[in-house]
Amino acid sequence: MSTSQQTPFYHDLHVKYIQSLASKIDSPSSYEGAVTKHLRMSGIYWSLTALSLLVSPEEVDSLMNFTSLPKLDSKQYPESETQSTEPKSTKKSTTILDFVFECYDEISGGFGGNKHQDGHMLYTLSAIQILALADCLSDPRFVSIRPRVILFIQNLQQDDGSFAGDEWGEVDTRFSYCALSALSIINQLEKNDGNDAAIDVEKAAQYIAHCQNFDGGFGCHPGAESHAGQIFCCVGALSIARRLDLLKDPELLCWWLSERQCDSGGLNGRPEKQADVCYSWWILSSLCILGRVDWIRGDKLAGFICKCQDDEDGGIADRPGDMVDVFHTFFGIAGLSLLGTSHQHDFTVVSDVIGDKKGDRYRKIDPIYALPTDICQKLKLKGQIVVMNDTSITTTDDDRLTQYESYNPDKV
Repeated sequence: MSTSQQTPFYHDLHVKYIQSLASKIDSPSSYEGAVTKHLRMSGIYWSLTALSLLVSPEEVDSLMNFTSLPKLDSKQYPESETQSTEPKSTKKSTTILDFVFECYDEISGGFGGNKHQDGHMLYTLSAIQILALADCLSDPRFVSIRPRVILFIQNLQQDDGSFAGDEWGEVDTRFSYCALSALSIINQLEKNDGNDAAIDVEKAAQYIAHCQNFDGGFGCHPGAESHAGQIFCCVGALSIARRLDLLKDPELLCWWLSERQCDSGGLNGRPEKQADVCYSWWILSSLCILGRVDWIRGDKLAGFICKCQDDEDGGIADRPGDMVDVFHTFFGIAGLSLLGTSHQHDFTVVSDVIGDKKGDRYRKIDPIYALPTDICQKLKLKGQIVVMNDTSITTTDDDRLTQYESYNPDKV
């Protein structure tokens, strides 16, 4: 029996935890509200995507006031006792979608992390991902600002192909991924309808390739230390650009990633660091794109993730015994999806709501765009994956990747 089966997945508790965040982050006196104020947009994306992997789109809308303001089903998912006690008469009813548009920065043309904040590449991608989750990329409010959002991203590309995060000029490979992902989601990465691509994709890809190190990994800029989070950003960006051929020695890169598994079963981001649930996403997504997920012990990793759950209030922490947060809750649930663990029929789930459906009822997450696969398929998003000649379980066996181009470095 696998470790993940010994420690069950607390479905209902996670749903309640995510639902309770809506009131917590709006409270200036709460811990969650204080620490997420500057990155509220990304916090919403993590919450909605995590919940989207657990329940149907209709339930996400109902539970989170995503695109409308329905009445909650208190019998199915009772409101958390931690929700705000503020009198209802003083609350302004608004949807999450409304909040997203309130974070649009008229001056820069991008989206900020919260209302009245400057536009930034990170939060612009999060906003676009939220709109994709809501199936609202054609919302008139977005259509009217779409040209300015494109221009915002376009203007942040530097002469060497890199991207700054905002007007103040910090360059990081995270921003390269954000730019390519955001433009791909809104269908502006390639020439279409007689218009040129919004950015120089080839220059962007070449810059990323220059960030690869002697150990196979990638850093935040050329010469920077290899880090698992940056590796996802670089591999994901090259996948979207369909230039995985620029990778120097993909096997060495996969070796570096697989070496991140610790005795606990969890993954760390750099050598000699502790395991952290968030790397379940950064590393697994990269290995999924590169066709080497089987280079780590998936059962041990699933067990580590499940041990990081709060079995009383829900949510997932960075490691067992620590305080949970939405960031690690999302990446833990996403990691179980990438492993395929949450999609197995014998996946042990503690739930009074989903009954005997268990693991086969969960949506899958796309390793390139970090969105449910059905959304990526509906938008016909493009990307590239690596297929090795000797892969015992090939990447193309994963139905979430069938829409993407295949690249075999052994045939070059």
